Amino acid sequence: MPESESEPWEYSLRIPNDLRAVTVSRRTLRLILTMHGLIGLVDVAELLAAELVSNAVRHTKGPAELRVCWLAGGVLRIGAWDADPAPPEPPGDLGRLMQAEEGRGLGLVRACSSLWGWQPVARGGRRGKFVWCELTQTSASAA
Repeated sequence: MPESESEPWEYSLRIPNDLRAVTVSRRTLRLILTMHGLIGLVDVAELLAAELVSNAVRHTKGPAELRVCWLAGGVLRIGAWDADPAPPEPPGDLGRLMQAEEGRGLGLVRACSSLWGWQPVARGGRRGKFVWCELTQTSASAA
């Protein structure tokens, strides 16, 4: 197993409230995963990160942050922090959402990840929420 797949690591990217941040986040994530030899996760991970960051930028007024972690056991966790402590809207049924113009983001996250969730954040002077999902080699292949 390559070292990148056995040793945990974490990256954070602080982003402004700007829709261009979605593209910056996707490209940064692609570079991180490529450098760690995890190219097989790139396509699904980019989709998930884009949905999470897009929600953070569109539905809040402050800065946001993309966090990417490789956890023990071969799990990739992707998350987006934003300054709004309100919980995200629960994802709807993906079948019905496919016809919708908006509101598909968390439905796609739920469908393409192994696990997803959110938690309020209030520490170190930062308030808001962290919405995250997990991806494994197996779940990326199935998506």
